[in-house]
Amino acid sequence: MPCFRCGARQSDPVQGASPWRRGVRADRQVLICPVCQRGDEWPAELDRCEKCGSVALVCRLGEVECRDCGNLRIALRPAADGQGAETPGLSEEVAAALSRVLRRAH
Repeated sequence: MPCFRCGARQSDPVQGASPWRRGVRADRQVLICPVCQRGDEWPAELDRCEKCGSVALVCRLGEVECRDCGNLRIALRPAADGQGAETPGLSEEVAAALSRVLRRAH
């Protein structure tokens, strides 16, 4: 999954905790790369907890959970990315990658 702001792809961390941050935007899990974290504006682009206002949210199995206060709500995942096009999910990205690799192998 790329950084939602700049599109950079996450690489395998050397060791220890990843410098990448997770967040939720429009009820979708997103990643924020270390470079984009340097600015102060990125937290304003993320969803906030309805209960405590935190941006420490995770989206999984159709639910959004706040890691700070534990508030849980149903994710209202939009069908499109706001421009009318479907946002590709992990399965679509994996299928595209496999297609590229298999085409090169033949």
